[in-house]
Amino acid sequence: MDYEAYRKKYFSDPQPLQRYGFVGIHGLTLFFEEFDDAVDYYSQVLGSPAYSEGEFTRGWRLGDTWLTLLKGRGGSPGNVEVSILMESSAEAERLQFAFIEAGRIGPDPSDQLMYDPVRSCPVSDPFGTQIMIYAHLKE
Repeated sequence: MDYEAYRKKYFSDPQPLQRYGFVGIHGLTLFFEEFDDAVDYYSQVLGSPAYSEGEFTRGWRLGDTWLTLLKGRGGSPGNVEVSILMESSAEAERLQFAFIEAGRIGPDPSDQLMYDPVRSCPVSDPFGTQIMIYAHLKE
């Protein structure tokens, strides 16, 4: 199916008006019971945190937003998917490979029709968090 047929099938036309003046999401916070292990894993993939507050807060800049890890109770975030938009398909594949090299598995990258045509490079962290790494496909 081409993207135009996909849009006609799955998108509302006209698009409903947004109820609020959204700009975007400026951060994502994940709570980990195994906080030190989570910080070690994300540091292996993303490098040293750009923000550290006290014993139980670490943050990384991801483009114009933040990924923050906090010490939390009740397990790890398993019912969430973190979507990370990369500047190119090559960068999406490179980040997926870094997560895999740090000890995870993920399916082969694939092209998908979603809100836009994308290169999809999913993986999960050792704690069950699903990570959707993707880049817009150029037309």
